[in-house]
Amino acid sequence: MVKVTRRFALWQADLDGGVCAVPEECVEALRGRERIPLVLEHREHGITPRTRVFETSLREDVEWQFGDLEWPQDLRPGVLVTVSWQAAKDEVRVRTVALEEPLRVDGVDYFHEYDPRVVTREFSAGDSNRGQVMHAVRRLGRVYSDGSAVFAESGLAASCGLGRGARGSFLLRNAVDQLIREGYLTRVPGSVDAAGYPGYPAIDGQKGAEMLFYSPLVEPAPYPGEPGAEGADRRDHLVNGFVRRLPPGAQPSEKQLTLHEQAVENAQVAAGLAPGYTFVKKHHRGGA
Repeated sequence: MVKVTRRFALWQADLDGGVCAVPEECVEALRGRERIPLVLEHREHGITPRTRVFETSLREDVEWQFGDLEWPQDLRPGVLVTVSWQAAKDEVRVRTVALEEPLRVDGVDYFHEYDPRVVTREFSAGDSNRGQVMHAVRRLGRVYSDGSAVFAESGLAASCGLGRGARGSFLLRNAVDQLIREGYLTRVPGSVDAAGYPGYPAIDGQKGAEMLFYSPLVEPAPYPGEPGAEGADRRDHLVNGFVRRLPPGAQPSEKQLTLHEQAVENAQVAAGLAPGYTFVKKHHRGGA
């Protein structure tokens, strides 16, 4: 009996278009059928079990997809779905897997297992100067399996659209400095290959280059209805001091260690700064 099981990450286009990737192994068997029952198994906000059945069909848009779906509203770009099909059965089953506890990734709450790389790529940073810098780093840079990303700082001017000349340079510099100060980005030494593709840490034989390194801020998230749940207006707010992961091999500065000690003394954060982490002091933050 033929059984196919594949796992896919949902992109924003999948959520908006009501489509789901199809395992290649079952395309030939299903492509001639007008309607295919698709059973979606899902825990709403990671808690309440829900099952929905859709009458779908295959469509080809670069790759084969199941169409005519309505994804639950609590799914975010990057969430993983498992697609299963057995030749002896008349249906396809799609399911999400709830996280043991919700997580907040840079202000967005996730209740189900996800691919950090897709979360980084699909982030909408907005049209502000800072947002354009974050767009370049997260969508055009090199993204690693944990969701961190690097981008050669020398390429920002051509990628951000902040204008040319002295004014453009001024706006770009201010945006980068603010993102570094707020803990979104870290400046690190890396390298680029002959095609300009970034690498971090620096790779022997490649041209050295200064990089902007992004690491996702992942923290526990409340369930809906609990204090601090997603939906509060965070466009312009005061952020308490917090601990954030550093690029591989980097160490916190003496200043950051001192600030962390002060925060511990004031009971703002827990004692102990794990290796590879730094402390970002309390600051005023606008939307990125």
